[in-house]
Amino acid sequence: MILEAARAAAGQLFSPEFRSVFVKTLGLTVLALVALWLGIESLLEWLAWPWLQTLVPGLPSWAGWLGGIVAGILLAVGMALLIAPVTAIIAGLFLDDVAEVVESTDYPDDPPGRAVPALRSLVLATKFFGVVILGNIVALLLLLVPGINIAAFFIVNGYLLGREFFEFAAMRFRPEAGAKALRRKYAGTVFLAGLVIAAFLAVPLLNLLTPLFAAAMMVHLHKAVSAREAARP
Repeated sequence: MILEAARAAAGQLFSPEFRSVFVKTLGLTVLALVALWLGIESLLEWLAWPWLQTLVPGLPSWAGWLGGIVAGILLAVGMALLIAPVTAIIAGLFLDDVAEVVESTDYPDDPPGRAVPALRSLVLATKFFGVVILGNIVALLLLLVPGINIAAFFIVNGYLLGREFFEFAAMRFRPEAGAKALRRKYAGTVFLAGLVIAAFLAVPLLNLLTPLFAAAMMVHLHKAVSAREAARP
């Protein structure tokens, strides 16, 4: 069920039906990351270098060049950690677009889902951002613990991303309480699906498409889970 959902979502990423959502999501994600890069870089130049010159007077000119390289490395690491929360908040803006494409393309005979109201979408986007920031802070702290650092990234992001994206897909067809109850009932399945999303997130460049992939995958997974529920006596 999970592999089938992942395969179906991956196959749709570059399909003509996804082109509009693809361009909007990828474009906004890249713009947000570039803006963050420039903003953090400017902040470092404005605060860090003058502070260092005050702390250590008489620094040679090459120290600024070396400091720029170190700052660039730290900035790159920081941006790698920010990809998850940035893609999460961008996802909240276009999840319904993704879901509508998947539902109309792969499930044309099923009743369409209801778009999440605009205010609720904003709340969801903020929530996605918050939980992923929190999860990555925890994962970052666990990076200091030998043996579990890499696992921490997948476990934390797998749980958080799996939970939030599945509940979104379910809320297009159920009340919020019902979506949460269904997610808890299939907690193991949702977590394993979240691990697939976390693995997708860990691939450079490809991770910029995480919102599209995660939303599409969870729409397929919710359909499969709903079919299983309907088949129960």
